[in-house]
Amino acid sequence: MRNAALLCLVLLMAGVATAGGTGGQDSGPDPSETPFTMHEATSPSADGETWTLSVTLDSEAVDNGTALILTTQICTNDGVCDPPVDQTATVSEDGSVHTISVTPPEDHTYVNWRAKVTYADGEEEFHPFGDWYTTWSTCYYDDGVWGGEASTADGCVEEEESPGPGFVLSMVAITVAAAAVSRRSRDA
Repeated sequence: MRNAALLCLVLLMAGVATAGGTGGQDSGPDPSETPFTMHEATSPSADGETWTLSVTLDSEAVDNGTALILTTQICTNDGVCDPPVDQTATVSEDGSVHTISVTPPEDHTYVNWRAKVTYADGEEEFHPFGDWYTTWSTCYYDDGVWGGEASTADGCVEEEESPGPGFVLSMVAITVAAAAVSRRSRDA
């Protein structure tokens, strides 16, 4: 049972570690490979500030009744990603421009997004397939290095320095583990 739990944790962390592509480099759709003529996103994303994404469908997709669902996922600098969330888009009168907004939490690394396209015949496509487009934050931790316009060599520029939730949770886990080992030592 422990091995299964450990394997699940390692696989989860591997997915988090590989998400987002090259650190600090935003990624987006190639119009020649998607039914989008363009996309615009707030870049870089900033803690506590509205991040907005607009995706414009090409005229053929609009004319044939193509539906679009935009999904976001926000990841933080402690290596945790929130579950994906389907967003409710505001759609322009002509049906071409789909716009969503989210507010990233403090200490986020990037905002991931992807699109599910459903054509009039019911066929579905995901863009990108099996991956995410990414907008990096003003301060991110990637591959052991801090980056972004609000970063320093030691972390992010903040008004108040305080340990993040990842640090606090790590300390709690270490304390619980030490107590368990100590108790086993006394019982032996």
